[in-house]
Amino acid sequence: MLPKWFNVWNRENPADIYGPAILVGGLGGAVFVAIAIISFGQPFATDSLQTGPRGNGMSVTEFKSDLAKPDPGIEAYYQEEPYVPEGGEALAKDIYENVQVLGDLTEDNFNRVMLAITDWVSPDEGCAYCHGEVDLEEYGNDDLYTKVVARNMIQMTQSINENWDGHVNANGEVGVTCYTCHRGQHVPSDIWFKIAPVHARAAEGWSAVQNRVTVQSQYTSLPSDALETYLLDYGRIGVHDLEAHVAEYPYEEGVATWQDTERTFSLMNYISNSLGVNCVFCHNSRAFYDPEQVTPQWSTEMLGISMVQELNNDWLVPLKDVYPPERLGPVYADAPKAACKTCHKGYQQPLQGLNVIGNYPELATTEAPVYE
Repeated sequence: MLPKWFNVWNRENPADIYGPAILVGGLGGAVFVAIAIISFGQPFATDSLQTGPRGNGMSVTEFKSDLAKPDPGIEAYYQEEPYVPEGGEALAKDIYENVQVLGDLTEDNFNRVMLAITDWVSPDEGCAYCHGEVDLEEYGNDDLYTKVVARNMIQMTQSINENWDGHVNANGEVGVTCYTCHRGQHVPSDIWFKIAPVHARAAEGWSAVQNRVTVQSQYTSLPSDALETYLLDYGRIGVHDLEAHVAEYPYEEGVATWQDTERTFSLMNYISNSLGVNCVFCHNSRAFYDPEQVTPQWSTEMLGISMVQELNNDWLVPLKDVYPPERLGPVYADAPKAACKTCHKGYQQPLQGLNVIGNYPELATTEAPVYE
């Protein structure tokens, strides 16, 4: 207990203790934040990728914390160095039955590639995913659709690396393997199926594919048939005439309508989200429609679009009759198809530019692989 006189004096002479406490607390908090920023770095600091001339907004801005965060798929990527043949080794096609691809590999390299594909596509089931629960002597059977599809996918991978070098290796040797898309899953994420029209009353015309929130339209009111039109049906990517009062009609061949414009915007929005970039990654923000002022990335992306068109039409769609019903699309029972996001998954380069093909020259060409 305090003396009575002290309580009386304190009551008659009140002091403001809250103001100084708030001031001291505020200063202390600011010092703590400053120390944290110095020690751990600015959490909201940004970095820019300049895509065109400075001063005109042609840059892609990202948080440094996001740039420093690796794609989780990188650490999980399984790879093994190849065995350089000494000459005279037995080949896989001479040892195993029904080896239609990779048969010219030595037994060690053939098994090395098979082990990698198993880890990339079916790490839990292992070899049984394609060959079934059978003895090794029966691995040559084509009883399971998974084996037939896998053989086709190996050939497709070789075709990508061999024929689309300008896209997949635009910034250095990177290449693609099964893991680029599958990431340890039987079916890659971000595949797509045809869904248009998304309105039951297709006779309503343009409204049948627009103003319906779908994954194909990136959950916007833009058309939902952009992937089907441009990445499957070889549609012409373009917008309406930039001049006013042009004497042309929508039914005339080569005339772009405002519907084509919105469909183009839908595709561009999808591409931006797939790569985690904005429009100026490929286009000049001051001259969107001038092909002479695009960035180098524009050419790489155009190659990518052509590549995806070929993949869908020449490799993926023809597999429709091979897949069981549960692997087909929910509306048209069509085969699963690829698009930009199937590989990129939100990054400018798949797996942030990891060289996945370096240890697998067998998947880089249909010719005899070159081992170093």
